[in-house]
Amino acid sequence: MENFDWISYDKMMDKSLQTQVVHALSEAGLTLATAESCTGGLIAARITDVSGSSAVFHCGMVTYSNDMKIKMLGVRPETLRDFSAVSAETAKEMADGVRQFSGADIAVAVTGNAGPEPSEGKPVGEVYISLCCGWHQVTLRKELGGRNAGQKEDLRQQIRFLVSDAALQLVLDAIRMRGENK
Repeated sequence: MENFDWISYDKMMDKSLQTQVVHALSEAGLTLATAESCTGGLIAARITDVSGSSAVFHCGMVTYSNDMKIKMLGVRPETLRDFSAVSAETAKEMADGVRQFSGADIAVAVTGNAGPEPSEGKPVGEVYISLCCGWHQVTLRKELGGRNAGQKEDLRQQIRFLVSDAALQLVLDAIRMRGENK
């Protein structure tokens, strides 16, 4: 059995990354919105754990079903049909949709398969993170599966946390990028 590279509970409770994001948004006078599928609102929860986040966080939309991705975020049915919910194309449309809906300066969206079983032909741990703002757009594919945490639910929670970390880091990078280009 392969050892799982487990993040300690202390690391998961460390609020430094989301604190950095909230403070950077505040200092730059920017706002954020999130659209989440596989993380189920974890990114929004981490942001709103930080005091002062209400000044910079517009909204978080959890769109777990394809119908809600279409109705709430404007993801095109053709995108879901042709590429699936777990795709770069869907993640990009989710980010664009929540940014347009909220009017936030920065939007980040995540979609993927956190497990415990393959879904829509996508392996556990395949995720897409998309960020859009007026000065930058990027969509990343991450492969976080293939590890064994001992139990499938542990792996699911680990994937969700790693995806939320990656999304928060993308937001922080975009804020820094804007500051460098001013």
